[in-house]
Amino acid sequence: MRARAHRHRLVSVLTVTLLSTALSVAGSPAHADQRTEQNPPDRIAQQITDGLQLAQRGAASPGGLNFDPSLALLPAEARGKVNFLQADVDRGARGKLRAAQRNLAGLAAATPYTEKEAVGTLGANDTVPTAERIAGFGTGARQNSAVGIAGDLADDPNIPTLPAGSEDNGSIPLAFDTGVSGARQAVRTTGVIGNGPHGSAGDGHGDFDFYKVSGVPSGVPLTIDVGAQGDLNAVARLYDANGGTVFWADDPSSGNVSVSLALPTTGDYYLMVSGSGPNIGSPTDPNDPASGTGAGSEGAYSLKLSTQQGGDQDVYGVDLKAGDVVGATVTGSGHHLSFYDAAGTELMGSALDASGSYASASPLPGGGNSTVDLVAPRAGRYYLAVSNGVGAYRAELEAYRPGTEVERKGTVQTLFLDFDGARVNTSIFGSGGAQHDLSPLSAFLPGWGLGPADENKVIDAVVASVKENIATDLAKKGTDPHFAVRVLNSRDNPDPFGRPDVSRVVVGGTIAESGIPTIGISSSIDPGNYGHEDTALVLLDLLSAAAPNPNSLNSYLGPQSDKIGFIGRGLGNIITHEIGHYSGNWHTDQFDDTANLMDQGGNIAQMLGIGADGIGGTADDVDVDFTTDSYTPQEPFTGFEDTLNTTAWGYSRGLG
Repeated sequence: MRARAHRHRLVSVLTVTLLSTALSVAGSPAHADQRTEQNPPDRIAQQITDGLQLAQRGAASPGGLNFDPSLALLPAEARGKVNFLQADVDRGARGKLRAAQRNLAGLAAATPYTEKEAVGTLGANDTVPTAERIAGFGTGARQNSAVGIAGDLADDPNIPTLPAGSEDNGSIPLAFDTGVSGARQAVRTTGVIGNGPHGSAGDGHGDFDFYKVSGVPSGVPLTIDVGAQGDLNAVARLYDANGGTVFWADDPSSGNVSVSLALPTTGDYYLMVSGSGPNIGSPTDPNDPASGTGAGSEGAYSLKLSTQQGGDQDVYGVDLKAGDVVGATVTGSGHHLSFYDAAGTELMGSALDASGSYASASPLPGGGNSTVDLVAPRAGRYYLAVSNGVGAYRAELEAYRPGTEVERKGTVQTLFLDFDGARVNTSIFGSGGAQHDLSPLSAFLPGWGLGPADENKVIDAVVASVKENIATDLAKKGTDPHFAVRVLNSRDNPDPFGRPDVSRVVVGGTIAESGIPTIGISSSIDPGNYGHEDTALVLLDLLSAAAPNPNSLNSYLGPQSDKIGFIGRGLGNIITHEIGHYSGNWHTDQFDDTANLMDQGGNIAQMLGIGADGIGGTADDVDVDFTTDSYTPQEPFTGFEDTLNTTAWGYSRGLG
């Protein structure tokens, strides 16, 4: 019988935080094995060799990936190397720490609501049209702004059960074919770690069980549930057909693994199940079943593989006011959350607790299996769906008004553009905690073939671009009737940073000076704008590099270009992108047909609004704005994000 108390779970979480080490997962949190050495250099080197991406928060990692990429506009060459989920261990730990702090402060007191659908059944509340309405929820007077939903997810009786795979199935060539192929399929089976020829009763190299899924389309979520028994502390690792690692996960506090991730490409994949031990419970060569470095924990397990969102889904409807900032998290058996609008459009779906990326001042809940957030663009009924699990769960659903709106009457958020260089402590970006001195904008003018006489023209163009993106567009197009924002800059105004309600963007500096390999980075994702004193960086070394360079503005300039106008608009769009993060937006798809200021890095031409002629600063350039767009497939969210109204409601004039 497994005896893992809640206190042990909390200790594991805190240990992860102190280790400040994160392993890349392509769609779900990964937890470092707390019962082996705490990432000695040889183990880290082996993880990198195995294809596991690492990010050390608080110290430079061996791969140099020492920041939270969800906050960044990444260079083209970083795509595929820097994964959103590098920092999942730390992000998840911060989310759990946030939950503990909220509980101590009494912020999580919620009105109870019990699901009406009978335990063990499904079909009564599985869709938006059949959702259970939770009356009295909201931010108005005499309404409950926090609800704790006690529900139960029923098992799907139609999922077939396969007999356990025969040994030896310890490598990709020997993998047990589950028959799962494409979307909307699921199977169950069982296995034992330790009964193969390489387990502790055999040659002791370590027993691994491999399972094959075929032809699952890219973007379709693959859900993996491993239920460990006895002393087994299960490890799950997914390989592609070439033996490359897609994700690795291990939760030492429970011994189980439950993850849901969208597969990066269509093709064959191989799930390895093992027990934690030497070499993270993995073979050194996934094509060789005898390539382990020692047997780890052993025991029986159950396995469910699915390319559909589980059998049961519980949907709850709530009535919101325009601008309500809503967050949800789930614990227990539920592992996936989604917000929907009244038309059934998914606004955000997630199987990840991303609350560790919120601003420290954010009141939104976190610390569960997954979190979702929403800024309601208009009044109406919205829906929370809980899925991906079997058994009891608790979902916390909370609503708040935007952060500046509840400030003293007349409060207006200030955005300060600092072109003079600055000293910045980069720990706020999830990297090393040292102070870094960043060079001013003027140091980079020669890279664009400009001189000191052009600096004022560039600043004028940048400020005009940011004001058009933020002040003009959001006032005209957003649904916030109280929208107000003030844009200041270091040339024309004294530096106000450090005062209440002043956030800044430092425009200058290099990767070498900052220690962060990015173009831009923000301090948080902050739906509702509760951290009113944020910082973002827009580094200029790559943007001013010599052509050809896919990240440089120079690569898109021609003889017919309005050079200063193009540089001003390009920098303005990138600055606005980072402002958009600390206004509450995640990344959108940079390779679809919708140009959005929140597009993730790797396709900077779209961010710059390059027209069909491929040259910037010409008549066919596109005005890129905040709009509604799908989340980037490089991050584990699904649905459509309204970046326009998320940002607009973050800058409500104070009404308190």
